[in-house]
Amino acid sequence: MFHWLEKKPFFFAVGVFVVIAFAGLIEILPSFAQASRPVEGKQPMTVLETAGKNVYIKDNCMSCHSQLIRPFKSETDRYGMYSLSGEYAYDRPFLWGSKRTGPDLKRVGNYRTTDWHENHMWDPKSVVPNSIMPAYKHQFTNIADIDTAYAEALTVKKVFNTPYDVDINGDGKINVPLGTLEEARAHALAQAREIVADMKNQDVKDAVARGEIPEIVAIIAYMNNHLR
Repeated sequence: MFHWLEKKPFFFAVGVFVVIAFAGLIEILPSFAQASRPVEGKQPMTVLETAGKNVYIKDNCMSCHSQLIRPFKSETDRYGMYSLSGEYAYDRPFLWGSKRTGPDLKRVGNYRTTDWHENHMWDPKSVVPNSIMPAYKHQFTNIADIDTAYAEALTVKKVFNTPYDVDINGDGKINVPLGTLEEARAHALAQAREIVADMKNQDVKDAVARGEIPEIVAIIAYMNNHLR
């Protein structure tokens, strides 16, 4: 039936390629889809953490830091468990980075504390003497944009069905509440108060007491809770 095809090498090669490509898609795509599902326990970022992510982007932290631990012993010994696809299921955009002037930050929340981040952002050399990172003192006075972070969270909830206001693990409780803008502001402020309890900068404490959230609080929330 296909003897004519054997006499036409070009069409034979195209046919073989199409068959192999189709078989590869059938085999590979389901694996990719499964691997990209959220890992167990993974939750979307709170509004405050989303605001912190936006500070991270605004200050261009990804130019010097990656968020992707490769499966090499040299990296897992230093940074911890290698990264899994499902850990980025709720990240938009991905902030993998492509350069490490500084260390990888994917699991920084597992080994750095709030007061360490506070001191590091104010004066990097005070905690890492050989650091070439600049100080980010403006984060202590600039106010985080909570409203934009809420709009982003609401968008991904509606467009990508990100599980805000949902009982993810089946215990009868909403894991990451979003609600209305006013409710989101209240949740962000409550989370901010928990963070500043471990900080020393009095101006930051006073700002949160007034109902304002400095950028330093937002980015610490992002690094403490999302990057782990």
